[in-house]
Amino acid sequence: MKRLTLLLLLSLVLIACGARVEPQKAPHEHFVEGEVFFESGLYDEAISAWEKARDAYYSPELTALSEFWIAEAYLASNRYVEAATAYEDFLVQHPRHEKTGDVLYSLSMAYYHQVLSIDRDQTATRNALTAFANLKRRFPDHPNAHEISERTTELRHKLAAHELYVGRFYQRTGHPEAAIRRLEGLFREYPEFDNRDRAYLYLGRAYLDVGRNAEAREAFEKIFSDYPESRYVRSAARSLRKVD
Repeated sequence: MKRLTLLLLLSLVLIACGARVEPQKAPHEHFVEGEVFFESGLYDEAISAWEKARDAYYSPELTALSEFWIAEAYLASNRYVEAATAYEDFLVQHPRHEKTGDVLYSLSMAYYHQVLSIDRDQTATRNALTAFANLKRRFPDHPNAHEISERTTELRHKLAAHELYVGRFYQRTGHPEAAIRRLEGLFREYPEFDNRDRAYLYLGRAYLDVGRNAEAREAFEKIFSDYPESRYVRSAARSLRKVD
């Protein structure tokens, strides 16, 4: 009787307060809701809706699409670290999904937008290059093939410029052996680099610092022969006077 009385009282309270229980949305309704939020630029709300659709485990396809669009929302809201992580997870969980090409492209762009200036860590640059290379290998006819090629060239140039920056820093701060390693590596790894005249100057000076005069002469003379109009010709000539 006590239990019945309590239930009756609770029912009366709920009726009096106008309380009502909202019906639960179906997973596909959460998914559509996410699309509406995304189109309106409400990315956090879109992510929340798609997470609900994903976590319902309604179907493998709905789960995969929810995960894809969560990553897209991160990318669209400039949350590039979260986007890259979400795309990487998608590739692991759904390696043969029909959106793999789109995922690889977006993953590449997520890393691309994390690239820092040449005086800072270049991990994101290398990650972007790896992602673009994977995309090009797996989807050589991708609609953005020309853009992929241009961005690959840009990123390789940035890595080469970073090596030049580090090599010059080592040479100027009294670490010529380290400078030689970085600059020789630059010539091996980035033959297309367009500031090779400057690299030859710093390499020649590093060779001089360790007494490798023959190699220093060769580096300076490369500037004279291959880049006669270079702004570094005079600097190379002054440095060459120090060679025995």
